[in-house]
Amino acid sequence: MSQVLLEDIDRIVTDRNVPWGELRDRVILITGATGAIGALLVQALSEADTRHGLGLHIWALGRNVDRARMLFGKMNNVKFVEHDIRNPLNIDGPADYIIHGAAVTRSVEMVANPVGVIETAIRGTANILTLAKDKQSKSIVYLSSMEVYGLTDPSLDWVTENDLGYINLQSPRSSYPESKRMCECLCNCSFAQYGTPIKLARLAQTFGAGFSNDDPRIFAQFARSSMSGTDIVLHTEGKSRGNYCYISDAIRGLILLLLKGEDGETYNIVNPETSMTIREMAELVASEVSGSSVAVKVDRPSDIAKQGYAPDVTMRLSSDKMAQLGWKAQYGLVEMYKRMIADWHEASNGLRV
Repeated sequence: MSQVLLEDIDRIVTDRNVPWGELRDRVILITGATGAIGALLVQALSEADTRHGLGLHIWALGRNVDRARMLFGKMNNVKFVEHDIRNPLNIDGPADYIIHGAAVTRSVEMVANPVGVIETAIRGTANILTLAKDKQSKSIVYLSSMEVYGLTDPSLDWVTENDLGYINLQSPRSSYPESKRMCECLCNCSFAQYGTPIKLARLAQTFGAGFSNDDPRIFAQFARSSMSGTDIVLHTEGKSRGNYCYISDAIRGLILLLLKGEDGETYNIVNPETSMTIREMAELVASEVSGSSVAVKVDRPSDIAKQGYAPDVTMRLSSDKMAQLGWKAQYGLVEMYKRMIADWHEASNGLRV
């Protein structure tokens, strides 16, 4: 781990607003455990177990065995289970808490394999809900996405959890947000019909230390340009408004939601101060992260429809509901970029411990 990542984990496990004692002698299951968010969740929970003497048992589910070995190989309180979430789950013993984060998140795949995106979302979530029902789990968090909002009313100053907008069902790219909507509906129906103690977390775009330096998403492209001193090239006009959250802030929110959230409720996890257009974020990285050493340019490709870009949105997400649980984001965009880049520098220089 890099020093930045160690600091992030420390910030999570020392959050006094989290009732860590509720995890004592419990079993928690994390799906999507080898993804960036899932990995930090597992690492933070492992450290919390050690730091607070919880006797916590962590099941980490995923498909990337080599990455799991690298991430969790030395953690005695973590058991990795190689599993395709589309298949039914059968684990021994209890599953007191579940955080379900397995999903297809690459935009290109949403366009190239939309049926697979939908199947992974729906089958995976159905399997998790069945497991939760069978195991009589105490609490479950489903990781949804801000993309479920679609195109919201542009006259809204802030978009809350009740302000869903339009999604174009003829676009293959809609396989992701529409399947997330269906999974949310499935979770809510499970709560209504069976009393499943589910909470829904609509994550803003989340990044930071621990993310791969070859991530194809825009935030990573901007960071790579800053590191290399090359101009930031936009493939659109950058008019779409983004909403963001630093990864350790998001992890604190997910754990807090698991232990203090209200069953059957949906929560935005976002730093509202980060809301800005793609172009504004590019300019911010160029000036405040790169010290004005790079410029921002637009080069619109001829095959832009195949790139998987989401449609332009104007929404600014509200975090008021999470604030009622005592949560507040701690890192703004400039710090988010600097911490991620510092993590990448340590990786490239072989300084991680």
